[in-house]
Amino acid sequence: MVWKDKVYQQLVKEFSITDLTWKELLDDYISRFCYSCKPFSNLHQMLNRLKNMNIKLGMITNGKGTFQRDSINALEIDKYFSIILISELEGIKKPNPKIYEKALQHLQVQPHECFFVGDHPENDINAAKRVGMHTIWKYTSGVTCDSADFVIDDLNEIPIIMKDFQHD
Repeated sequence: MVWKDKVYQQLVKEFSITDLTWKELLDDYISRFCYSCKPFSNLHQMLNRLKNMNIKLGMITNGKGTFQRDSINALEIDKYFSIILISELEGIKKPNPKIYEKALQHLQVQPHECFFVGDHPENDINAAKRVGMHTIWKYTSGVTCDSADFVIDDLNEIPIIMKDFQHD
């Protein structure tokens, strides 16, 4: 939850690294992360199920434009989404409600018709709730979120929640 420039500055300092600078470490991370990023279990299966249910999908992600785009491409998930908003490219980031509103407008849906899935208590869950969306917390070890409408451990739980929601 801290950008790597701060992490690498701290590592270089704590471990007295002298043969590499924190900027070199950061550049390596930025250029090579996409080769080792791993999706949550069942990501593609869940996205396929949602698409087969004719659910419109959008993504809002905080981060650097090229880095996020490279990661999304490496995970081969861009094809599932009608819109992908990357904070650096949009000039606004979560938890700012404007980035959520932009996604809603593009998808042509109302907040109460949406679920926002996230793993950050404030930037994902609380911010989406303030806009009027339903929320699903993807449990992350060591982090808690009591404000989400649903809590999941496995991404395959999302289509089940969506199916129940469609029948209401």
